Amino acid sequence: MAEELNVTSMLIEGFDARKLAPEEQYDKDWQQVVGARQNDKILQSEIVGIENIGSKECAVVHVGKIKGYIPMEFTGVENLRQLRALTGKKVAFKVLEYIEDAEKQIFMASRTAALEEMAEITLRRIKTGDEIVAVVRTVSPNLVRADIGGIEVRLPLDQIRYGWIDDLTEEVKPGDHLRVKVLDIDTEKKEVRVSAKALMKNPWEDCKARYKRGAEYVGTVSGVREFGVFVNLEAGVDSLASHLKYQNLQRGDRVLVRIIGIDEKEQQIRAKIVRVVY
Repeated sequence: MAEELNVTSMLIEGFDARKLAPEEQYDKDWQQVVGARQNDKILQSEIVGIENIGSKECAVVHVGKIKGYIPMEFTGVENLRQLRALTGKKVAFKVLEYIEDAEKQIFMASRTAALEEMAEITLRRIKTGDEIVAVVRTVSPNLVRADIGGIEVRLPLDQIRYGWIDDLTEEVKPGDHLRVKVLDIDTEKKEVRVSAKALMKNPWEDCKARYKRGAEYVGTVSGVREFGVFVNLEAGVDSLASHLKYQNLQRGDRVLVRIIGIDEKEQQIRAKIVRVVY
């Protein structure tokens, strides 16, 4: 091909090989699709849309300029709402078949087939106690869902870090890469339990000697709930205090608290708010 272009450039005045690039790239994209099907290779691309093919919703993906469809039953989700939540996210898939005729070049794919293979590889690679990477997919105020390689893991509030977390969406974003420790593996169910907190140093061992019952310390309000106010004393260390009788506090307010009790076993500090620090 390169030799042919060199000859053509000598024979045709004004010939510019760069103007053939889009067509050449289209051919390369198609070759990638065909090669992926023939070699049973996993590809990854962003879900850019949802279309109805026949009577079925399909996720739309692209390999370069080539359009592909992932039918609903092969998306790994159960309904349209969940499929919509995947739009704009990169997903893995395997090419099931490709269609080439005079009018179009398209392919059909399966995300579930890719996830199954990825999960099998992951389960062979990891063991309890390993430190691995989890890529965040979705975040709610109380839960992070992440992917470790074909397997979705869930990290609740208390497995993200030490200290009070008021809203996980303010701490973690989709696409974040978290270092996590493998706590437990269920090979039959293909379930893995992980924790980011387990890789962090427990601040309690260092801080418990710095706070005394009956003493007063300045802290910052880190959360307000019906049952009380959380006051951060230092990184990873929060105390729980009752609400003030005549004043509403907000996150970020600085307050002076008196330590009422320290529970070393539960690693909890109870406090009373003495005054707001202005």
